[in-house]
Parts: sequence; structure tokens; C-alpha cells
Amino acid sequence: MDDGNGLGDVLEASDRRAAGAGGRVTLTLRIRRYNPETRGQESWWDEFTIESEPDDRLLDALHHVKWYLDGTLALRRSCAHGICGSDAMMINGRNALACKVIVRDVAPRVTVEPIRGLPVLKDLIVDMEPFFAGYRSVLPYLINDSGEPEKERLQSPEERHRYDDTTKCILCAACTTSCPIFWGDEEYVGPAAIVNAHRFVYDSRDEGGRRRLEILAEKNGVFRCRTTFNCTDACPRGIEVTKAIQDVKRSILFDRF
Repeated sequence: MDDGNGLGDVLEASDRRAAGAGGRVTLTLRIRRYNPETRGQESWWDEFTIESEPDDRLLDALHHVKWYLDGTLALRRSCAHGICGSDAMMINGRNALACKVIVRDVAPRVTVEPIRGLPVLKDLIVDMEPFFAGYRSVLPYLINDSGEPEKERLQSPEERHRYDDTTKCILCAACTTSCPIFWGDEEYVGPAAIVNAHRFVYDSRDEGGRRRLEILAEKNGVFRCRTTFNCTDACPRGIEVTKAIQDVKRSILFDRF
């Protein structure tokens, strides 16, 4: 006879504890809104208070607001696992991915805004085209005009390690939109573009390094950087962005020109 303490009950209770059940927290989200179709060019603040599991992600909380409280809230998201990079936003004044911020770390109150330096289209959605224009300008792809090899182009572990860190970029724009130079100079290619140039400049299989360094030596390139380290602090993938920028600067000054 089941007395209520069977294996199924024990496992269910364990699952509830693992999920934080029974310990829900109150979270107030203060969200900067913008909708030119209904409010003109003025932004405004909305507040929503919800009950949430402490181990939920902030993205879950934003989903709750959109799905149950205000369906007009606009935000980008896709994988929800910190890989696609689509849900970058300003959270309590710092750039981050909403899917990597834990509710318990920001409760009982959190402020959410769109990332800076890019035109806001609606609410938390920005126009990414200026960001991707900078990215495209540095030729972010393998260039090798030596013809098709008979087998794969071999590379030693040491050669791969030279640019390993900058392969992690997910193009979320968190680094670029945390940069005060980018905020004030729309021509600056930005940290993410330089990181992606770095990834190919130091790839032993690539033959386009000089062309990229010439591009980045222009007035809107690496020397606009003032080494504030905002970009490194903002990167959700832990890339040493400022170090990569300094690598490129040194190559322009000493190695290639």
C-alpha cells in the first residue's frame, strides 16, 4: 500500500527542490519601451511584477511578461543557451545575454534596456545592420588564393592556439555596444569586427592578413580604441577582446608594415 512516500514521490520532491520549487521569488522588471508607431520618438518605462523560480533565466521572466502580461513587448531571442547571441541587452546598466542572467542574481528588481549605440526599432530590438556592416568590412572569412589543396590544410596545435580565443565570438554585439568610442563614432568598426579580423589574421591557412591589417589601420580601425576594457568585461563568451585589439595594433606597427 502506498503511504505517499514511494519512490515516485521522492523523485518528484527531488525534482521540485532542484528546480527551486517552493522558493519562488518576486521580481519586478523595469523595461525601457519604444514604439514609434504608437508613441512617436519618445521612449518610456514599463514595470511588471511576476513570481519566478530563482533559478530561472531573466529571458524566462521576459517571456512571462510577453506571453501573459503584455504581448506587445518586443525582444529578440532564439536558442536560449548563450550560443546564438540574439538576446543581448542592457541589464542593470551592463551588457549581457538575458539567457545567461539568473533571476536570483537580479531579484527583487531589475532594469532592462536595449543595447546602446545602435538604432532602436522597438522596445529591446535594435537595428543590427551598422554592426554587421563593420563586421563585413574586415573580410571575416578565409582567404587563400593558392588553389584547391589535394588534402586538408594542416595546422599545428600551436598555430591553432594563436587565434583560438577569437573563434568563440557569437556576434551578439555586447562588446561593440559597450564601447564608448562606438557610441560616439558610427564609423568605428568596433571590437567585434576586430575580434573577427584577428581570428583570420593569425590563421596560418589564411593569405588575407595584410589586406585586413590595411583596413584596420584606417582612421575608423583599431587605433580608435582607447583601451577601456568595457568590451572584455561585456563579452559573454569570456574572449579577451582588448588583448586581441592590442595584438592587431602591434601587427600593424611592427610585423606587417
